[in-house]
Amino acid sequence: MKVTRVGLSPGFGGAKKEIAALEMPDLQVLLVGETREWETVEYVADAVSQGRHKALIVLSHVPSEQSGAEECVRWLKTMVGEVPVRFVATPDPFQDGALTKKP
Repeated sequence: MKVTRVGLSPGFGGAKKEIAALEMPDLQVLLVGETREWETVEYVADAVSQGRHKALIVLSHVPSEQSGAEECVRWLKTMVGEVPVRFVATPDPFQDGALTKKP
């Protein structure tokens, strides 16, 4: 499928926002952190069944927010220099045995 426009809904945006994005006629793909299978996933399945060019990519909640959280730390440091601010990465529990690794 040719893709000219992609939307992003990091974390959990909810079906109302996700479906509103997918209803845009010029948006073909939506990247989400997580979603409910009985809402947005079914909307995309129905859209594809209707012959509409729509796709959904589920990244997983934590990875979809991690870069934004890291950028937020850089931004906060410029505003509150007297307060220590640091980024603490959260491992994705579904990748590379993160739950079994010791810190």
